[in-house]
Amino acid sequence: MKVEPLQSEAALDASASSIIQCIGGTPLVHLSRLFSTAGVNVYAKLEMMNPGGSMKDRPARYMIEQGLEQGIIGKDSHLIESTSGNLGVGLAMVAKIKGLKLTCVVDPKITRTNLEMIRLYGAEIEMVTEQDAQGGYLHTRIKRVAEMLQADPNGYWINQYANEMNWKAHYYGAGEEIVCQMPAPVDYLVCAVSTTGSIMGLSRRLRERYPRVKIIAVDAAGSVIFGGRAGAREIPGIGASRVPELLNREEIDEVIYVRDRESVDGCHQLLHAEGIFGGGSSGSIIAAIHKLVANIARPATIVTVLPDRGDRYMDSVYDQSWVQQLKA
Repeated sequence: MKVEPLQSEAALDASASSIIQCIGGTPLVHLSRLFSTAGVNVYAKLEMMNPGGSMKDRPARYMIEQGLEQGIIGKDSHLIESTSGNLGVGLAMVAKIKGLKLTCVVDPKITRTNLEMIRLYGAEIEMVTEQDAQGGYLHTRIKRVAEMLQADPNGYWINQYANEMNWKAHYYGAGEEIVCQMPAPVDYLVCAVSTTGSIMGLSRRLRERYPRVKIIAVDAAGSVIFGGRAGAREIPGIGASRVPELLNREEIDEVIYVRDRESVDGCHQLLHAEGIFGGGSSGSIIAAIHKLVANIARPATIVTVLPDRGDRYMDSVYDQSWVQQLKA
């Protein structure tokens, strides 16, 4: 039996100057066990293998480094951001290395692990508890950001929903890597959405290489990003209660909505079939691909991005008592 090396000799000889230099270069995996349907090949970019545990490491680093390079961020800047968790972890990791002050404005739906990680990295936490008119917390978080900016002349809002550096981080990062890694032309790109930075960046890069690729957005039932009716959503990191400024609706070919319980089922399918321990939005993607595969012509090649790891969701997605409270 041929044994493949874990790393190339070149990789073993290389060294990074800091942990944030290790962001990117994530593997692409053929999900051949979960999607064994003849004529359909599904490939997943494992963004969960970034050092901070999610795809948000890329924009966290890119937005801060570009801000420093352009002089928008200085050594005395106080970075402030509204986050449901993963970007907060990425920003806290980068801010630690860059020696910058950071405050993350969060809400009660953040996972306990993400909250503690942000704190341990040294960032400050502002927890909002009042729900907004849509039944979520995003508008309340942004209101608190505005109050902090008014009170602190050194405050700088990262603003992931409108910051052009967000989508560019994915365009030059995972988008470029996917183009180099894919063994065949891509027919469909399937992406979970929240800020829409990742789907905008990835789709723009992939369309340059594969002009006929179809872009499929995976949104949470209860999200208003694509005009849906606002409703309760329990899984963080997917969906939103406002339309992001980064979104260009004309670049999206189809939207597939996924309920919380479907996302949970997708997480467990991914774990049991492929041994991949994915987070809530990863499960949403798996559920959406099942729906997509049932209605497309074959042969077809699908590529997706699995955003984060499942260990952040031990008290939710992987907790049976929590799951039992979800609507079917």
